Amino acid sequence: MKTVLITGCSSGYGLETARYFHAQGWSVVATMRTPRENVLPRSERMRVVALDVTKPESIAAALAASGPIDVLVNNAGIGLMGAFEATPMSTVRDVFETNTFGVMAMTQAVLPQFRARKSGVIVNVTSSATLAPMPLVAVYTASKVAIEGFTASLAFELEAFNVRVKLVEPGYCPSTSFTSNGRPRMEGLFPEAYAPYAERIFSSFGQLTAVTRESDVAEGVWGAANDSTGKLRFPAGPDAVALARSA
Repeated sequence: MKTVLITGCSSGYGLETARYFHAQGWSVVATMRTPRENVLPRSERMRVVALDVTKPESIAAALAASGPIDVLVNNAGIGLMGAFEATPMSTVRDVFETNTFGVMAMTQAVLPQFRARKSGVIVNVTSSATLAPMPLVAVYTASKVAIEGFTASLAFELEAFNVRVKLVEPGYCPSTSFTSNGRPRMEGLFPEAYAPYAERIFSSFGQLTAVTRESDVAEGVWGAANDSTGKLRFPAGPDAVALARSA
């Protein structure tokens, strides 16, 4: 029986992905900063472990508690919308600490066991914003584009050790907590000069018909984790697939 460790499982893509892998018979280590066991199936194959990807000591403790794993899914991330002009650099750094450096830190921490066994898969969840950049998410997009480049390079670097590295690129998913979780960070990021433009952008979101479901992303991560070819990118959701085709 294979084991997957998934970061950011308290809600959204991570929660749905943990449920999906468990339903396929895998052992799942569902990690989150504040453990919430009641949101996941009660099972010997489901473990909830505390993990903050921005803290080295938390990463070490979580991996020690998890034991050997076969797949790492770097899903934990924070959202941010706002005018870049009004975004404090401290907020920019916060986004990169989780979305970029957290992914790198988790990856670096699991590589010794993968390399020693000459097997393992790393799946990094980014965004369709890397395929077609959108306005008002410049910082968020930059943090995800960095992971795209990191993943593409790392895939070559680890090929000799039979360690596969994949990207899952979700589309726009209205049901996730992207905006609600990031709201405290967004205070003051829409100054008056940007208000009319922001209103038009938000209005356009409501008119979208082809959007991503959380289950689309879980299936995309499953496909990436089990892919034995050299395929790198896995767009998830009809809008992401369409963007990938036109990119």
